[in-house]
Amino acid sequence: MKSTLRTVRLVLAEPLRISRSTMAARDAVWLTVEHDGLRGHGEAVTSVYHGLDTDTLLRLLGALDLSRFPGPESALEDLRTGRWPDGDQPPAVTAAVESALLDLAGKRAGVPVHRLLGAAAPPAAATARTIGITTPTRAAAQARRLAADGFAIIKVKAGTPDPEDDVERVRVIRDAAPRARLLLDPNGAWSPAQAHALLPRFADLGVEAVEQPLAPGDPDALGALAERAPLPVIADEDAVDLADVHRLAGRVHGVNVKLAKCGGVHAALRIHDAIEGSGTALMLGCLTASTLGLAPAVHLADRARWADLDGHLLLAHDPWTGIGGTDGVVRANGRPGLGVEEVAAREDVA
Repeated sequence: MKSTLRTVRLVLAEPLRISRSTMAARDAVWLTVEHDGLRGHGEAVTSVYHGLDTDTLLRLLGALDLSRFPGPESALEDLRTGRWPDGDQPPAVTAAVESALLDLAGKRAGVPVHRLLGAAAPPAAATARTIGITTPTRAAAQARRLAADGFAIIKVKAGTPDPEDDVERVRVIRDAAPRARLLLDPNGAWSPAQAHALLPRFADLGVEAVEQPLAPGDPDALGALAERAPLPVIADEDAVDLADVHRLAGRVHGVNVKLAKCGGVHAALRIHDAIEGSGTALMLGCLTASTLGLAPAVHLADRARWADLDGHLLLAHDPWTGIGGTDGVVRANGRPGLGVEEVAAREDVA
């Protein structure tokens, strides 16, 4: 097997503001693995929060030696069992490599990735669509448009210096999209006292669940909040890997699993199995990325209680296609591998 790398710029349709930052664009590194005339693809995106810039991703992905394997199947087996790659790799790098290998293995077998993972039917899930921190007028307009487009779940970013701004934004979104299920995400911006005071007010506005209301680093505090909260509490930044999830299972109502955060599809499946029966449900989340970056998680979507797989929908131009989502539902398909195509490549063929 041989591999190649490409770097692209992913520009958002509009800047996304959350409690700790505002993002207008990010870089993505595309990994292509080729074997016997077939190609598999994966994507890793830069992240200031996770300390990954373009040069780091290129260096780490370029250092992985795939030529040692006779095919993607043996590489996947070594990846699943922890025999490869050698040394510690950021989870985003492992997830991108696994994506390319799964895509290639599925194409070689003539089956979609979800079949490789044990699901007979193509998974589909209603996905949340994120509204960032913005003015009430813009938030209401976005909510009306999303509801008209078919989105049944809206995720509202929170964590402004004045919590009353968050309350007002949720209030106008609720009025603009009265049938939508609402999720709230302060990205760790609140103190325990603020969370205890605010969560009943958001519950009264019909918020279904809240992600990571407290600053990460104190899972005991998050568990204590969840025990008393009037709505489900989902851990995100506090639930990075399997060890974190073991500490939180049964103490919070959900864990947000992002493949770039935990290390890929098989790491996510281990987390799913670890929390089964514990009272803690799975949420599948994402970073802002292209359809290529989102596709592996979509092949797991039937295993999640909540799906927040809208990263590709935030882009001004998505360079890949194949998982849908513009109508509020992401779907895997029956094509071999990940089932995605590069838009430019498809147009060139046409």
